[in-house]
Amino acid sequence: MANLTQFYFLISGNTNRKLPMYQLHYFPANANAAPHMVLEELGARYELLLVDRTKDAQKSREYLKINPNGRIPTLVDNSLVLSEAAAIVLHLVDQHSDAGLAPKVGTPERAKFYQWLTFLTNSLQEELMIWQYPERLAGKDAAATAVVKRGAEARASTFLDVVEDHLKANGPLFLGNELSAVDFYLVMLCRWARPMIKPPRSRPNIAKLLDKVTALPSVRRAYEREGITDEIC
Repeated sequence: MANLTQFYFLISGNTNRKLPMYQLHYFPANANAAPHMVLEELGARYELLLVDRTKDAQKSREYLKINPNGRIPTLVDNSLVLSEAAAIVLHLVDQHSDAGLAPKVGTPERAKFYQWLTFLTNSLQEELMIWQYPERLAGKDAAATAVVKRGAEARASTFLDVVEDHLKANGPLFLGNELSAVDFYLVMLCRWARPMIKPPRSRPNIAKLLDKVTALPSVRRAYEREGITDEIC
């Protein structure tokens, strides 16, 4: 496919070069990072395909065939084509339930898992996107752009405070001592939020979670394979 010719054949923890189980369409450190970390932690077979945003490949006719929204990421699982990072994460943890990256369906712990993943994607991620791209709302008005950006950063900071308070009372991870996909999702968002006036690591309990999760080999592999070599977050 045009604009998607650069790819990596990756088999995490397995040297048997079978056809990949999954294809993850990505751009370095975009919203694919959370699903990518999950894939690595699961040890799943997957193929990593670059969608080159520097060339607007996400808006190409070929990519729009699989993701009409023109957004990244997209996961292909045999005949299933899935977009939206949180939906991809949920699909992966359900397909690999034995890995324990989400509590058992129907339990109170699973309900809390849903709560925090939804909070991260619907509240924190939304404000970070507005903060990063205020012109999408404000247009070319510089003053309006500045107002939108300040407001989004303030709301994102408040949401990080909510996470900090939760981790202080219930940490060190979102679900206590149990690693879950929600922890990976926070790592992704905290990388985006590093330039904030009050960055995520200024909160001690968030910093503790970030230290713990970014030390995992799976997390380091995921970012390295996207070409990210600086500090993750």
